[in-house]
Amino acid sequence: MKIISYGVRPVEESFFHQLNIFSYTLELVPELLTDNNAHLCQGADVVMLRGNCKAHRENLIKIKELGVKYILTRTVGYDHIELDTVKELGFELCARVPAYSPTAISELAVSMALGLSRKTVAMTMNTSHKDYRAYDHYFAKEIRHSTVGIIGTGRIGLCSAKAFLGLGAKVLGHDLYPSEEAKNLINMVDLETLLKESDIVLLHCPYIKDSNYHFVNDQFINKMKDNSLLINTARGELIDLSAVLKGIESGKLAGVGLDVLEGESQYFFKDNTGKILPDLIVEKLSSYYPRVIITPHLGSFTDEALTNMIEISYQNLDQFLKQGSCDNTLI
Repeated sequence: MKIISYGVRPVEESFFHQLNIFSYTLELVPELLTDNNAHLCQGADVVMLRGNCKAHRENLIKIKELGVKYILTRTVGYDHIELDTVKELGFELCARVPAYSPTAISELAVSMALGLSRKTVAMTMNTSHKDYRAYDHYFAKEIRHSTVGIIGTGRIGLCSAKAFLGLGAKVLGHDLYPSEEAKNLINMVDLETLLKESDIVLLHCPYIKDSNYHFVNDQFINKMKDNSLLINTARGELIDLSAVLKGIESGKLAGVGLDVLEGESQYFFKDNTGKILPDLIVEKLSSYYPRVIITPHLGSFTDEALTNMIEISYQNLDQFLKQGSCDNTLI
């Protein structure tokens, strides 16, 4: 059984081999699946994807014609896969990873919030240029005197809540379907109350197409507390970046941390040094560093999260081959 896996970074290769207890034949491709490299699937039974791989109709047809029977994605989200086409073409399996280390995403979100709130991002930017002056805008409010609002109180949101509670912050939560654990741990409130009272707002909610696209818009930001921070490590489609840019330019937002961007495949995982980005709003936002910090969708880039993603993907295939069904199937 041969698996071709796209988007495998060099630091990840050893994990793929060490976790391969099923003795699958592996071909590891550093690049994401694109319109130009689908032909590499020749001879493979399985293709394994990651986020931002282009599993659209044209590529799925190519892959199917090359003999691929099974599709795995080592991600929770699957909006990069055209599932209707997968079903139409008769792929036998298309499965995802329902969850992986929630602390990986939470750690990045919390570190972004702390770096912006305590002004360490701004301070270290200047000291890297040997400017050791103490500017007034370095003055910070301690986290234990702050209110943190978490939108989406699932496994990841709960990790962030516990971290901020440990630091002494007041934590508010908003979730359409909160768990009992969330209700016992966090003060659950309506969205308007959360936005009005929170010094820091974290997005840990899923993106649901046709439901919460551009959930964060002008109206959302206008309801936020003045000089607050916004952190998104969930999905780029949740945010209207033009509204965020207005918030930064007007001073309504003190800072923004983004690990995900709408249309991010245009520039993430590429060296754009010295180039103008294709999205001029992202170009402008990038210029507001250190008030705006952007990481290239690396919330899951940890040892534990990677282990979870690979192990579960391998197990998905093994379960289907042995039982003819898979708990994590998408079709």
